Amino acid sequence: MEYFPAPLENLVEQFARLPGIGGKSAQRLAFHVLSLPMEEAQAFADAILEAKKTVTCCPVCRNLTAGGLCPICASPKRDAGTICVVADPRDVAALERSREYAGRYHVLHGVISPMNHVGPDDLEIKSLIDRVAQGDVKEVIMATNPDTEGEATAMYLARLLKPFGVRVTRLAYGIPVGGHLEFADDATLMRALEGRREL
Repeated sequence: MEYFPAPLENLVEQFARLPGIGGKSAQRLAFHVLSLPMEEAQAFADAILEAKKTVTCCPVCRNLTAGGLCPICASPKRDAGTICVVADPRDVAALERSREYAGRYHVLHGVISPMNHVGPDDLEIKSLIDRVAQGDVKEVIMATNPDTEGEATAMYLARLLKPFGVRVTRLAYGIPVGGHLEFADDATLMRALEGRREL
Protein backbone atom coordinates (compact mmCIF):
# COMPACT_ATOMS: atom_id res chain seq x y z
CA MET A 1 0.00 0.00 0.00
CA GLU A 2 1.51 3.34 -1.04
CA TYR A 3 1.36 6.10 1.53
CA PHE A 4 2.69 8.84 -0.72
CA PRO A 5 1.99 10.07 -4.25
CA ALA A 6 4.02 8.27 -6.94
CA PRO A 7 6.45 11.19 -7.58
CA LEU A 8 7.27 11.37 -3.86
CA GLU A 9 7.71 7.58 -3.67
CA ASN A 10 10.09 7.84 -6.64
CA LEU A 11 12.08 10.61 -4.91
CA VAL A 12 12.36 8.52 -1.73
CA GLU A 13 13.54 5.53 -3.79
CA GLN A 14 16.21 7.65 -5.52
CA PHE A 15 17.56 8.93 -2.20
CA ALA A 16 17.51 5.38 -0.78
CA ARG A 17 19.83 4.29 -3.61
CA LEU A 18 22.58 6.56 -2.26
CA PRO A 19 25.27 4.85 -0.14
CA GLY A 20 24.63 5.04 3.59
CA ILE A 21 21.04 6.24 3.18
CA GLY A 22 18.36 3.96 4.61
CA GLY A 23 14.60 4.16 4.16
CA LYS A 24 13.94 6.65 6.97
CA SER A 25 16.80 8.94 5.96
CA ALA A 26 15.59 8.81 2.35
CA GLN A 27 12.13 9.87 3.50
CA ARG A 28 13.55 12.76 5.54
CA LEU A 29 15.61 13.96 2.59
CA ALA A 30 12.67 13.69 0.20
CA PHE A 31 10.40 15.67 2.55
CA HIS A 32 13.14 18.26 3.00
CA VAL A 33 13.47 18.70 -0.76
CA LEU A 34 9.69 19.10 -1.03
CA SER A 35 9.74 21.79 1.66
CA LEU A 36 12.33 23.87 -0.22
CA PRO A 37 11.22 26.92 -2.18
CA MET A 38 11.08 26.18 -5.91
CA GLU A 39 14.26 28.23 -6.60
CA GLU A 40 16.29 26.25 -4.03
CA ALA A 41 14.96 22.92 -5.30
CA GLN A 42 15.88 23.97 -8.84
CA ALA A 43 19.37 25.05 -7.71
CA PHE A 44 19.81 21.65 -6.01
CA ALA A 45 18.75 19.77 -9.15
CA ASP A 46 20.93 22.02 -11.35
CA ALA A 47 23.97 21.41 -9.10
CA ILE A 48 23.57 17.64 -9.52
CA LEU A 49 23.22 17.88 -13.30
CA GLU A 50 26.07 20.39 -13.64
CA ALA A 51 28.44 18.19 -11.61
CA LYS A 52 27.44 15.12 -13.63
CA LYS A 53 28.04 16.93 -16.93
CA THR A 54 31.29 18.74 -16.14
CA VAL A 55 33.28 16.69 -13.59
CA THR A 56 35.70 14.35 -15.34
CA CYS A 57 38.97 12.58 -14.55
CA CYS A 58 42.30 14.38 -14.81
CA PRO A 59 44.20 12.96 -17.80
CA VAL A 60 47.35 12.56 -15.67
CA CYS A 61 46.41 11.46 -12.15
CA ARG A 62 42.77 10.37 -12.72
CA ASN A 63 41.55 12.56 -9.85
CA LEU A 64 38.32 14.46 -10.35
CA THR A 65 38.50 17.79 -12.16
CA ALA A 66 36.21 20.21 -13.96
CA GLY A 67 38.07 19.80 -17.24
CA GLY A 68 41.77 19.69 -18.16
CA LEU A 69 44.42 19.04 -15.53
CA CYS A 70 43.36 18.95 -11.89
CA PRO A 71 44.74 21.79 -9.71
CA ILE A 72 47.33 19.47 -8.13
CA CYS A 73 48.80 18.29 -11.45
CA ALA A 74 48.70 21.84 -12.81
CA SER A 75 50.58 23.30 -9.83
CA PRO A 76 54.31 23.88 -10.41
CA LYS A 77 54.79 23.82 -6.62
CA ARG A 78 53.98 20.10 -6.37
CA ASP A 79 56.83 17.55 -6.47
CA ALA A 80 56.41 15.56 -9.70
CA GLY A 81 58.98 13.01 -8.48
CA THR A 82 56.65 11.60 -5.83
CA ILE A 83 53.33 9.92 -6.55
CA CYS A 84 50.92 8.91 -3.81
CA VAL A 85 48.61 6.11 -5.00
CA VAL A 86 45.11 6.14 -3.53
CA ALA A 87 41.99 4.09 -4.22
CA ASP A 88 39.45 6.89 -4.37
CA PRO A 89 39.26 10.67 -4.98
CA ARG A 90 38.02 11.06 -1.39
CA ASP A 91 41.41 9.76 -0.23
CA VAL A 92 43.09 12.67 -2.02
CA ALA A 93 40.91 15.09 -0.03
CA ALA A 94 41.82 13.31 3.23
CA LEU A 95 45.56 13.51 2.55
CA GLU A 96 45.33 17.13 1.41
CA ARG A 97 43.68 18.08 4.73
CA SER A 98 46.90 17.09 6.50
CA ARG A 99 48.82 19.77 4.51
CA GLU A 100 51.94 17.61 4.87
CA TYR A 101 52.16 16.00 1.43
CA ALA A 102 53.63 18.09 -1.41
CA GLY A 103 53.79 15.51 -4.19
CA ARG A 104 51.32 14.38 -6.82
CA TYR A 105 48.67 11.65 -6.74
CA HIS A 106 47.36 8.76 -8.75
CA VAL A 107 43.76 7.62 -8.20
CA LEU A 108 43.04 3.96 -8.98
CA HIS A 109 39.23 4.29 -8.70
CA GLY A 110 38.97 1.10 -6.65
CA VAL A 111 41.09 -1.78 -5.37
CA ILE A 112 41.61 -5.34 -6.54
CA SER A 113 38.72 -7.32 -5.13
CA PRO A 114 38.03 -10.77 -6.64
CA MET A 115 34.92 -11.14 -4.44
CA ASN A 116 33.44 -8.05 -6.12
CA HIS A 117 34.74 -9.04 -9.58
CA VAL A 118 37.25 -6.15 -9.67
CA GLY A 119 40.53 -7.10 -11.28
CA PRO A 120 43.65 -5.10 -12.24
CA ASP A 121 42.19 -4.29 -15.67
CA ASP A 122 39.24 -2.53 -14.00
CA LEU A 123 41.54 -0.03 -12.26
CA GLU A 124 43.66 2.90 -13.45
CA ILE A 125 46.88 0.87 -13.26
CA LYS A 126 48.11 1.20 -16.85
CA SER A 127 48.17 5.01 -16.62
CA LEU A 128 50.23 4.73 -13.38
CA ILE A 129 52.74 2.42 -15.07
CA ASP A 130 52.95 4.84 -18.02
CA ARG A 131 53.71 7.73 -15.64
CA VAL A 132 56.45 5.82 -13.84
CA ALA A 133 57.92 4.53 -17.13
CA GLN A 134 58.64 8.12 -18.20
CA GLY A 135 61.49 8.11 -15.66
CA ASP A 136 60.76 11.31 -13.70
CA VAL A 137 59.25 9.52 -10.69
CA LYS A 138 61.58 8.71 -7.77
CA GLU A 139 59.09 7.39 -5.19
CA VAL A 140 55.62 5.85 -5.27
CA ILE A 141 53.75 5.87 -1.94
CA MET A 142 51.06 3.22 -1.57
CA ALA A 143 48.21 4.80 0.38
CA THR A 144 45.49 2.20 -0.09
CA ASN A 145 43.49 1.17 2.97
CA PRO A 146 45.09 -1.36 5.34
CA ASP A 147 42.44 -4.02 4.63
CA THR A 148 42.79 -7.22 2.59
CA GLU A 149 41.95 -5.62 -0.77
CA GLY A 150 44.09 -2.54 -0.12
CA GLU A 151 47.09 -4.64 0.90
CA ALA A 152 46.69 -6.95 -2.10
CA THR A 153 46.50 -3.97 -4.45
CA ALA A 154 49.59 -2.35 -2.89
CA MET A 155 51.59 -5.59 -3.18
CA TYR A 156 50.47 -6.11 -6.79
CA LEU A 157 51.50 -2.58 -7.76
CA ALA A 158 54.83 -2.87 -5.93
CA ARG A 159 55.68 -5.97 -8.01
CA LEU A 160 54.72 -4.16 -11.23
CA LEU A 161 56.81 -1.09 -10.36
CA LYS A 162 59.94 -2.93 -9.17
CA PRO A 163 61.51 -3.25 -12.68
CA PHE A 164 61.48 0.55 -13.04
CA GLY A 165 63.91 0.99 -10.13
CA VAL A 166 61.56 3.38 -8.37
CA ARG A 167 61.34 3.46 -4.57
CA VAL A 168 57.98 2.01 -3.47
CA THR A 169 56.86 2.79 0.09
CA ARG A 170 53.74 2.10 2.13
CA LEU A 171 52.00 4.44 4.57
CA ALA A 172 52.86 3.62 8.18
CA TYR A 173 50.04 2.20 10.29
CA GLY A 174 49.77 1.85 14.00
CA ILE A 175 48.36 3.40 17.15
CA PRO A 176 46.30 6.52 16.37
CA VAL A 177 47.18 9.81 18.03
CA GLY A 178 45.22 9.94 21.29
CA GLY A 179 44.68 6.18 21.25
CA HIS A 180 45.43 3.73 24.05
CA LEU A 181 47.51 0.57 23.73
CA GLU A 182 45.03 -1.50 25.69
CA PHE A 183 42.35 -0.94 23.02
CA ALA A 184 44.56 -1.71 19.99
CA ASP A 185 44.10 -5.03 18.20
CA ASP A 186 47.00 -7.42 17.56
CA ALA A 187 47.46 -6.46 13.89
CA THR A 188 47.62 -2.75 14.74
CA LEU A 189 50.19 -3.34 17.49
CA MET A 190 52.27 -5.50 15.14
CA ARG A 191 52.22 -2.74 12.47
CA ALA A 192 53.07 -0.10 15.07
CA LEU A 193 56.12 -2.11 16.20
CA GLU A 194 57.24 -2.77 12.62
CA GLY A 195 56.90 0.90 11.68
CA ARG A 196 58.65 2.34 14.73
CA ARG A 197 61.18 5.12 14.17
CA GLU A 198 63.96 6.80 16.08
CA LEU A 199 63.17 9.87 18.21
